[in-house]
Amino acid sequence: MSKEIINLKGKDNCNIEIWFYLAVILISSSCKKLVETPPPTSNITEANVFSTDATAIATINNLYIGMNSVEHSNPIQGARSISLLTGISADEYTLFSGVTGIEFVHYYENALSGTLRTGSDKWAPLYNYVFKCNAAIEAFTSEKSNALTVNVKRQLLGEAQMLRAYFYFNLVNMFGEIPLCLVTDPQVNTSLARSSKDLVYQQIIADLQSAEENLSNDYLNGDLSSVTIERVRPTKWAAIALLARVYLYIEDWENAEAKATQIINYISLFGPLPSLNNVFLKNSREAIWQLQPTSIDFNTTEAQTLILPASGSNIYNNPVYLSDALLSSFEDDDERVVNGNWINSVTVSGTSYFYPYKYKVSNSPGVTDASGMTEYFMMLRLGEQYLIRAEARTQLNNIGGAQTDLNAIRNRAGLSNTSAFDRVSLLTAIMIERQHELFTEGAHRWFDLKRTGDVDSVMTSVTPLKSGGSTIWESYQQLYPIPESELQKAPNLTQNPGY
Repeated sequence: MSKEIINLKGKDNCNIEIWFYLAVILISSSCKKLVETPPPTSNITEANVFSTDATAIATINNLYIGMNSVEHSNPIQGARSISLLTGISADEYTLFSGVTGIEFVHYYENALSGTLRTGSDKWAPLYNYVFKCNAAIEAFTSEKSNALTVNVKRQLLGEAQMLRAYFYFNLVNMFGEIPLCLVTDPQVNTSLARSSKDLVYQQIIADLQSAEENLSNDYLNGDLSSVTIERVRPTKWAAIALLARVYLYIEDWENAEAKATQIINYISLFGPLPSLNNVFLKNSREAIWQLQPTSIDFNTTEAQTLILPASGSNIYNNPVYLSDALLSSFEDDDERVVNGNWINSVTVSGTSYFYPYKYKVSNSPGVTDASGMTEYFMMLRLGEQYLIRAEARTQLNNIGGAQTDLNAIRNRAGLSNTSAFDRVSLLTAIMIERQHELFTEGAHRWFDLKRTGDVDSVMTSVTPLKSGGSTIWESYQQLYPIPESELQKAPNLTQNPGY
C-alpha cells in the first residue's frame, strides 16, 4: 500500500470549482484495505460520480482520508491540528524553547496575525471540507443520485450532514460570526457576509437533526451493505452525541441532558466506561465515532505528534509538552496522570518532559492495514456525554443526578466521589473535571474557557508567562483572525475586532 494515500488540495476558500470536488473520487486502490471500498471509475464526469454506490461512497471516504492525513494542512490531527493549536493558545501545552516557527509561537504567545495567516490557517481547510459536504448534499438531494441504492444514498447524505455540522462547530468556536456557505455556487459564496452565531448554530442543529434521521442505527462496513464492529463511520448515535454538545454550548440544558441520556442509556452498544488504558483502543466501548488511520507504519497521526522521542523534541513534528499548569492541577490520586496511563515522560539532560499518552502507538513498522492497528483516532466518546449531562443536570438543579454522572468519571480515574454539593460548587467541579478528562482532545479546553466566560481571567495570567512578558492578554484574542486573502475576495466579509 502506498504510504501517501491521497494528496488532493483545494483552493483557499469555500468557492472551489465543482470540477475539483469531483476529482476527489480518484482514490487509489491502495486505500482499499482501509476503507474496504472498490476503486471507483477514473472517467470523471458530473453525471457518473453519483451513478454507482462505489463512487458515491468514495466521495465521502475521501473526507475521512483527509482527516487522517499526515499533511500539515490537516485541521483534525497532527502537529497543526485544531486541538494542538488551541491547546497552545490556552494553558495545556508548553512550547519547546527551540521551536521558532511563527505558526507555533504566535498561537502560544497569543499574538496572532491575519496578515501572516497565524490563527487564520484553519479557515481554508475547514471551508474546503464544508464545500465538499455542500457538493455531496446537493447531489444526494437531487436527481443526480437517483441510481444509488436507497439505503446507501440516505446513509451518505447523513454522513455529509454530520460532517458539515462538525466543521461548522469548529469554525464558529474559533472565529465567531462566520459566512454560512450552504451551496457550491461561487457567486453566492463570495457575496456572503458573516452570519450571527445563533444562525450558525441553528444550521448545525438542523444538519444534525437530519443526520440523526438519515444515519444508520448500526455501524456499517465499507460498502454500507452490512453491520460491522468497526466504529469508523458515523451512525445516528454520533449525530446525537454531537447534538448533546451543541445544546450544551447554546445553554439548552433540557435537550443537552436528553441527548446525552440517549447515548448513556444505550448500554448494549456503549459502556460501561472502560478502564483508562482501554478508552482509546480501536472500537472501544467508549467510542461513539472514530477515524480509521489510512497510512502505513503507524496508527494515529495524533500519536506521532504528541508522543515525544527520546531526544524530547524534533521541534517541527513534536513541538510541545504538557504544561506545568495543567499537570499541577490534577488531584494527587488521579490515575490519569500516572506515567503510562494518560501521560508519559522522557528525561533529557536531567529535565523531565511530560506528554499526552492517551494514544500509545507512535510507530508500528510493517502495519499496512487496519487489522494490524490497535488504536483509532477518537472523534466522539462516552466520557464527554457524562460530563455534558452532569453540567446540564446541574443547571436544571438535579444535583443528585449531576453528582452521579460526575462520579462516574472521577471513579474511573481512581478518585473518590465529589464533595461538591450545590449548583455553584458542582459547576466548578465539572469544569475542572472536563479540563482533566478531556485534556488535549478536540479543542475542549479552549472552547470551554470561552463558552463559560472564564477565558479572560485565566489567560490574563497565562499569556504573560507563556510570552515571557512580551504579550499581554486582550479579550479580542479569544477569536482568531480571518485571513486577509479571504477579506480581499469577499467584499461583504469583515475582520474580527482587534486584528
